[in-house]
Amino acid sequence: MARTVGIGIQSFEKIMENNCLYIDKTDFIGEWWESRDDVTLITRPRRFGKTLTMDMVEKFFSVNYAGRSDLFEGLSVWRGETYRKLQGTYPVISLSFANIKEKDYLHAREKIAQLIVSLYARHAFLLESGCLTAEEKEVFRRKTVDMGDVDVTLSLNQLSEYLCRYYGKKVIILLDEYDTPMQEAYVHGYWEELVNFIRSMFNAAFKTNPYLERAIMTGITRVSRESMFSDLNNLKIVTVTSEEYRDSFGFTEEEVFAALDEFGLSDRKEEVKTWYDGFVFGSSQEIYNPWSIINFLDTGRAAPYWANTSSNGLVNKLVREGSPDMKMVMEKLLCGGTLHTALDEQIVFSQLDQGDEAVWSLLLAGGYLKAVHAEFNTDRMEIEYDLKLTNLEVRYMFLQMIRGWFRECRGVQNAFYKALLKGDLEGMNDYMNAISCELFSSFDTGKKPSQKTQPERFYHGFVLGLLAELQDRYVITSNRESGFGRYDIMLEPKEKGRDAFLIEFKVARADRGETLEDAVRSALDQIEKMQYEIALRSRGIAPEQIRKYGFAFEGKKVLIGEEGIRL
Repeated sequence: MARTVGIGIQSFEKIMENNCLYIDKTDFIGEWWESRDDVTLITRPRRFGKTLTMDMVEKFFSVNYAGRSDLFEGLSVWRGETYRKLQGTYPVISLSFANIKEKDYLHAREKIAQLIVSLYARHAFLLESGCLTAEEKEVFRRKTVDMGDVDVTLSLNQLSEYLCRYYGKKVIILLDEYDTPMQEAYVHGYWEELVNFIRSMFNAAFKTNPYLERAIMTGITRVSRESMFSDLNNLKIVTVTSEEYRDSFGFTEEEVFAALDEFGLSDRKEEVKTWYDGFVFGSSQEIYNPWSIINFLDTGRAAPYWANTSSNGLVNKLVREGSPDMKMVMEKLLCGGTLHTALDEQIVFSQLDQGDEAVWSLLLAGGYLKAVHAEFNTDRMEIEYDLKLTNLEVRYMFLQMIRGWFRECRGVQNAFYKALLKGDLEGMNDYMNAISCELFSSFDTGKKPSQKTQPERFYHGFVLGLLAELQDRYVITSNRESGFGRYDIMLEPKEKGRDAFLIEFKVARADRGETLEDAVRSALDQIEKMQYEIALRSRGIAPEQIRKYGFAFEGKKVLIGEEGIRL
């Protein structure tokens, strides 16, 4: 009989006591313990079992669970006598930053203070234990929501000392989702304030703490050492490309297929593989995200479970407001292509709006991209990666994200597509001007956008919109070579008999006395002069089935002209 599928359970104890489906990941305990690393930072995408793993580690080591062998009997870690003797023998401090998602620094700091207050309340027995001095009791009682910075930043260090003295053993500290407040701080503009505060807290807890036995931190991203961990020279960093713990988070294909067999879904393996396979951790090439697999086992229906569990707000912002080059790369990735780039896996949040490399690093850490190949370039002295979208579910997420950009003008957008496909030039002009007025600023958020980059940001965003809505009928490409140059947009029909489209964008330079009409003619002349239609004709599309349009921009105003139709 198949075990019960428990959705969203993050308590190891609850899973084991209720005989819920659990994929045995307790080998992590032995691998981590044998590593002897003082402080381990492990980054994995969201919903990959980080919180459950941290809870498992707490239940294994914590003195509060001494004698709870029933939770681990039959699991891999319990086969080793050495580890059986370790169970329940250490004081453990466990906390999570997962819910610190505030819009300003003061509220984020207050939320951290509240976590510390709750942590100290759980250890209030220390006040009556006789192991604290009068001064230490006063320090303990000062842990209130309105405590000063010093009390907050020293709180984990001080609690470690008290517990070490009480139990006669150094403590294990577990910090889950350490980077959640960092991402919120970047989005809402208080990064510098928060990072300075947390750096002091981490230094006291993880470096200058003589009462620390070991520590684990988990998160999605590897925040740069310079900004967050500058004082921690005892930090072992494990990212998605590291070999350590490569099978400890996420499900392997063998584990997934065994679960499908258990639930009578053996005939759905290829469907599940198409949707959810593709995550790469170290040399493990076929890792599945647990959240989607658990939900599939529960419902028996393939759907974008993982993609829909978070707002993806930061990713949305970075891609929408990104450079024209970034939007071109997204187009390539959405069409199944590969990005070859050098990048540093540490995330420098302050640089996310200054270049594309930091964004690709974030997408790799977040599981949206996978590294299919990595190689050190000895000439350039940097690691170069080949990156692809992870799987069908991630592709769906990005397409939904792009559709969201046009949500406020979805009706107008669809009307534009209909006008384009039936050759209604007047309608195209009306609808495109409405779209431009609504969306131009969404794609034009660079700190110093030039007249040239403004329409480029817009039209590459527009191309992604085409991909999201018309790719079932057309192969849509941009900035590709054809004839004697590179066209802006090409729509090649998948079905014989449909018209193909060539679109060229131009900016009307008012400072040179150029009108929108002049820019349209220039765009149409370029299509003819560069013979962009050669690629389409070489694939058997007749000249009369190739429609050519010039799009001219002057600020948010757009004028569209078609070859052969007088302006």
